[in-house]
Amino acid sequence: QVQLVESGGGSVQPGGSLRLSCGVSGGTFENYAMGWYRQFPEKERELVASISMSAYPYYTDSVKGRFSISRDNAKNMVYLQMNSLKPEDTAIYYCHVPRSTWSPEFWGQGTQVTVSS
Repeated sequence: QVQLVESGGGSVQPGGSLRLSCGVSGGTFENYAMGWYRQFPEKERELVASISMSAYPYYTDSVKGRFSISRDNAKNMVYLQMNSLKPEDTAIYYCHVPRSTWSPEFWGQGTQVTVSS
């Protein structure tokens, strides 16, 4: 069973930075595309960023130029570097393995990010 464990959330002032980490165990990490989602209160989860098996990134428009997704296949880790944080980035952030022909999807437990002065 694949397990995803996020870390790195917390509280930060507007303009600050946080780095989220997600460790993946129980599967073949290099065969997974990876994603970071976030969920606002009473809203559905939305895709923030994703990275392909070949490390090609995608970002939703609202985070382009501020967030950076990366992966380390040797460590089975995916990261989300978040800079110039805004109050509207406040949400629970989830690590995600998308469904593929060889794997179901998997979710981490989520980590809270709060941006407030």
